[in-house]
Amino acid sequence: MAFLADALSRVKPSATIAVTQKARELKNAGRDVIGLGAGEPDFDTPDNIKNAAIDAIRRGETKYPPVSGIAPLREAIARKFKRENNLDYKPEQTIVATGGKQILFNAFMATLNPGDEVIIPRPYWVSYPEMVAICGGTSVFAETSIANGFKLTAEALEKAITPKTKWLLMNSPSNPSGAAYTEAELRALANVLLKHPHVWTLTDDMYEHLTYGDFVFKTIAEVEPALYDRTLTMNGVSKAYAMTGWRIGYAAGPVQLIKAMDMIQGQQTSGACTIAQWASVEALNGPQDFIQQNKAIFQARRDLVVSMLNQARGISCPSPEGAFYVYPSCEGLIGKKTQAGTVIADDAVFTSELLEAEGVAVVQGTAFGLGPNFRISYATSEKLLEEACTRIQRFTASLV
Repeated sequence: MAFLADALSRVKPSATIAVTQKARELKNAGRDVIGLGAGEPDFDTPDNIKNAAIDAIRRGETKYPPVSGIAPLREAIARKFKRENNLDYKPEQTIVATGGKQILFNAFMATLNPGDEVIIPRPYWVSYPEMVAICGGTSVFAETSIANGFKLTAEALEKAITPKTKWLLMNSPSNPSGAAYTEAELRALANVLLKHPHVWTLTDDMYEHLTYGDFVFKTIAEVEPALYDRTLTMNGVSKAYAMTGWRIGYAAGPVQLIKAMDMIQGQQTSGACTIAQWASVEALNGPQDFIQQNKAIFQARRDLVVSMLNQARGISCPSPEGAFYVYPSCEGLIGKKTQAGTVIADDAVFTSELLEAEGVAVVQGTAFGLGPNFRISYATSEKLLEEACTRIQRFTASLV
């Protein structure tokens, strides 16, 4: 009898974590490596947020919190959804968890039975299908392309829905592509969902505040109020507030679902770190002006990376609407050879040879379900990004 659970055979390790670890190991071995694999802002958490955590410690806010979150944070979350998304949620319709990942796990664990299907547009964040698999569901991948900006169309959504569909999992702006859906694009998807009342929507809005130019962010329950009662709207403080290590995600939705997620979390981890929750209260209620300043820096980095990658031989890189990733195609290099004779057969070989030759760590597109592409996180300094892109240009030029 096997000791480990059968579920593990359905799950792959995280490719983004693997790339980050590989880059770290090479650096420790003395290699000059630029790691562009991690999805983490390089900004520090703002001082007012850090001070709120320190004040909470000094006040003795160090006991077990309620499973669903401390009342001031749930109230702040409800205000945030009203203020920024025109969504009316009561505090009891919200839940706080140890990061966005736990929100997703809780929702899937609370709702999925064997055979239930979750529609996931490609390319997708590497953890989505693995979470679905662990929770006993089946991922159904809906195709997108570089030609339509890596966005799910109404036609592709309609094609993917079956009587077994339980969830549509949306992510806008997207990890890995940076694609963000306009109000009109969400309206088209909503029109399809209205025809299929058994399908719920889980929308991962973690990168909501990181959109560029004149793009206006919308979330699907805001665009179509008729979907409100079958939508779980997820967000968190990690990206916009540079609070990745604080591990706070949150969501709002129908009370019945929130109670089910609360029950699972109560038997799993209980409440998220109390100190981090008090810091998050300040994040949501406090000054927001630094977000615009950080966005301007991210946009400049995006423009630099897109420009330099499009100057690299065989690379085509669209300019994304949001997040801090680009998802260029390396299709123009497939079949070419390195100076040592290795054939670039796919994006996995491309990223491996790039790391070996030039010390630039990026993530292969096949890890996100769509190749031949690769993901670059531009959440690092312009100096490092310029050097990394120069190395990529040199590597692509060396292929024969």
